[in-house]
Amino acid sequence: MIKHIPVLLKETVELLQCKKGGIYIDCTVGAGGHAERILEFTSPDGVVVGIDQDEDILKIAEERLKRFGERIRLMHGNFSDIKGIMKGERADGILFDLGVSSYQLEDKDRGFSFMSDAPLDMRMDKKAGITAADIINRSSERDLSDIIFKYGEERFAKRIASFIVMERERKPIATTLQLSDIVIKAIPARFRPRDIHPATRTFQALRIAVNRELEILEKSLLNAVDILKPKGRICVISFHSLEDRIAKRTFQRLEKGCICPPKIPICQCGIKPSIKIITKRPVTPSEMEIKANPRSRSAKLRAAEKLEARA
Repeated sequence: MIKHIPVLLKETVELLQCKKGGIYIDCTVGAGGHAERILEFTSPDGVVVGIDQDEDILKIAEERLKRFGERIRLMHGNFSDIKGIMKGERADGILFDLGVSSYQLEDKDRGFSFMSDAPLDMRMDKKAGITAADIINRSSERDLSDIIFKYGEERFAKRIASFIVMERERKPIATTLQLSDIVIKAIPARFRPRDIHPATRTFQALRIAVNRELEILEKSLLNAVDILKPKGRICVISFHSLEDRIAKRTFQRLEKGCICPPKIPICQCGIKPSIKIITKRPVTPSEMEIKANPRSRSAKLRAAEKLEARA
């Protein structure tokens, strides 16, 4: 079994202020690393609701967390439906860990990684939506370029899209190594990054597009804050700048409240601040954690606290 190492575990539990009897939601429960620690800290009666799109990984979490009995409630679904999943129940703390798990990256059948040959799938939920192969083979060259540039922040997006279109005219692009080879050829040798694989940004972009990750994130954060109890905490662990930017700006907007133009002396919109940002700067992994788990190196953790309702 692949070893699962939850990122920023100690810092997350501290910022959530886990307490006995609390209700906590792990919106991306994965293999259950964070959920396990939260359940330990909230013993004997704290509850964790674990949500995940991936039914395979929920089975792994179920096995890992079965010793907690009814204190763990695992739900198959997307965190964008957090309100529907909770059915009016409110939470003391909510965690979003937006990374792809080691299990998903290293499952050769899922197509998330260029380290081994696999079908170009990349769906978190294997029953839903289009695959990465669908996007690669059906999108226009312009749309491909836009996806790779917007979601992967890849400077050679146009060139990569052009190479993809030329290759698929010969035969469909169906596997991860096919795509990886195309991307490597598209990026001039002298510009290929040394610290990451040349295809990293393109694969990231496709994964985000397939799973609509950025499209649903802001809405999901707003819904999560809505169902937090007063003084409840929300934590977001992101792994690239696009996710972190959404978390940062959403928190800033909720902390500010009023959306009236600056020139208006008295607030007309009536929107009150709903949170207080706890982490003025994101928490990042220590050198020790990065050494033990290199995949944690790009992680950023932001946290905020729900304000009490004002009259």
